[in-house]
Amino acid sequence: MASNTSAQEIEHMTSIEDCEIIEVPKIKDPRGTIAVVEKDVIPFETKRVYYLYDVPSDASRGGHAHKKLYQFLIALSGSFDVILQDGKEQKKITLNKPNKGLLIKPGIWRELENFSSGSVCLVLASEVYKEEDYIRNFEEFKLFKTR
Repeated sequence: MASNTSAQEIEHMTSIEDCEIIEVPKIKDPRGTIAVVEKDVIPFETKRVYYLYDVPSDASRGGHAHKKLYQFLIALSGSFDVILQDGKEQKKITLNKPNKGLLIKPGIWRELENFSSGSVCLVLASEVYKEEDYIRNFEEFKLFKTR
């Protein structure tokens, strides 16, 4: 990508292929396993952490995109599906391992569904909550991607 490409142009050009599964380093011993997200595991500094739990299996979460925010989702317990859309393509990714997370870059629409009983979704975010960073309408998202 050319070095004179602005951050705003990058957000519009992001595709679902730019999202990736990242393995979280783990340390295993007879007492159990610890997984650690630090240093260079994810490509951003974490400024917000939250988690979803007690989500009914027929419920859907997400249903939005971000203009600048990066997210890293981990299924700490159970499983759920993440549906990614970039305005042209759609992809479903099932998260079900606590040492693998999904990096979602800005400019990607996401929906979370099919939560198993007892599932917990941990989210590490690159920014604190800012409502102006959200695109909550899919038609507005498609317009955002064509700018």
